[in-house]
Amino acid sequence: MSAVRNFGFPVSYLVIAGGGGAGRIYGGGGGSGGYRTNAGTSGGGASAEDSLRLTPGVYSLIVGAGGAGSTTATSGVNGSNSVFASVTSVAGGGGGGNNGSAPPFAGGSGGGRSGSGSGGAGTASQGFAGGNASAAQGAGGGGAGEAGSTDGLGHGGGGVSSSITGSAVTRGGGGAGWGSAGSGVAGDGGGGANGVAGTVNTGGGGGASVTSGDSGSGGSGVVVFTLPEYASVIFSGGVTETHSTASGVTVYTVTATSTDSETVTIS
Repeated sequence: MSAVRNFGFPVSYLVIAGGGGAGRIYGGGGGSGGYRTNAGTSGGGASAEDSLRLTPGVYSLIVGAGGAGSTTATSGVNGSNSVFASVTSVAGGGGGGNNGSAPPFAGGSGGGRSGSGSGGAGTASQGFAGGNASAAQGAGGGGAGEAGSTDGLGHGGGGVSSSITGSAVTRGGGGAGWGSAGSGVAGDGGGGANGVAGTVNTGGGGGASVTSGDSGSGGSGVVVFTLPEYASVIFSGGVTETHSTASGVTVYTVTATSTDSETVTIS
């Protein structure tokens, strides 16, 4: 145990923030939540982050909620950050609205533009910018794996695949914008289609409504981390998690936290 106290437990992690909500009235799609991992490709085209070791102690744990989609002629709302120990992933940016008078927001990945102009900026090593637009159109939200509108004006940016749980899962897709043909396409990895919320626990951005309906909210984030099987782990009362053990390693998947003061105690 003295060696563990001196050098810590080796930890792999995937931390994704909540996605942004989409704008309304030629709305842009919401940007995906920031995507950070040391167990594969990170968001924004970055490689894996540095290795992490945690000594016995109490660590912050937050799963960010998705931001609300617009119900009026406004921008969508940014999501919320996710936190695991020293790792913070930035919330996805809300999509622009009202044919350009309501701007998109920066975030882990940026929200898509409404009307004419540039999408919201992404965060380095976490996600890409939202798509640009011209005239009465709405661009796709940025994804963890590519910028919004890379594959077409109303297309949300694609996410990034991770196998940290043992199976490959793509998360961090941008939401659909109000495309030039009147509809957009959700980004792979939980982005919302037009008027549809991003998928829970992917950090996907919400999809802008095509007609008079409300735009989609962002999907909630997720925190996944691994520890050696011999480590003791205790979560505070407001944490929702599942875990499984194989080959001496336990994988913890945290899908919700009820407050911003939740913790995990490792010993």
